[in-house]
Amino acid sequence: MMDGATTTTAATVLILLGPPGAGKGTQARMLEETFGLVQLSTGDLLREAVAARTDAGKAAKAVMESGKLVSDDIVIAILRDRLEDPDCAKGVILDGFPRTTVQADALAALLKERGQSVNAAISMDVDDAAMVERISGRFTCGHCGEGYHDTFKPSATSGICDKCGSSDMKRRADDNAETVVQRLEAYHAQTAPLITYYERTGALSRIDAMKAIEEIASNLSQLVAKVTA
Repeated sequence: MMDGATTTTAATVLILLGPPGAGKGTQARMLEETFGLVQLSTGDLLREAVAARTDAGKAAKAVMESGKLVSDDIVIAILRDRLEDPDCAKGVILDGFPRTTVQADALAALLKERGQSVNAAISMDVDDAAMVERISGRFTCGHCGEGYHDTFKPSATSGICDKCGSSDMKRRADDNAETVVQRLEAYHAQTAPLITYYERTGALSRIDAMKAIEEIASNLSQLVAKVTA
């Protein structure tokens, strides 16, 4: 573990809250480039720890192989290890963690050990009806991966990729209106307590995630610059 609070206190900790399709991944990548932060998702953390055969990774592997959910204690241990890596020196963007107020408490305790706290928990707010249209209309070229949308970005010739000319167009099985509605309902039920939690700590900020990507990025950058100043 790095010695002394001076090595960790300047590191930024951001939490991105937002439903599937809100653009968290896209915006996190842009924040990484702008501020030198590292996006950490729970799934990636678990896979990396298992592959690296760390103590926490071995514990996670045993739990996953038994078909059980990895405990909060193991996830926190993996996150503790990851925060020590040199690439996290400037800070991190947490995506997918915390998911509960119990996890939020555990995260706060971990950061306190390091002389840190959450700089901002950013809720990427969406309009549910518009999100259903946004997600359920998505499809991609199975050959080159180019993304399209029935309404917002149709291909010039129906069924043909503008980029590579392939006719192998694909839609995700869960990108249908009924499933999207269920995912949004589950997200709101799960996240509502976290919104309240971070409102109480004064760390909550909100971003209108229905605007253009560039405008969202600009608003996020201004917010992050302000909370890290």
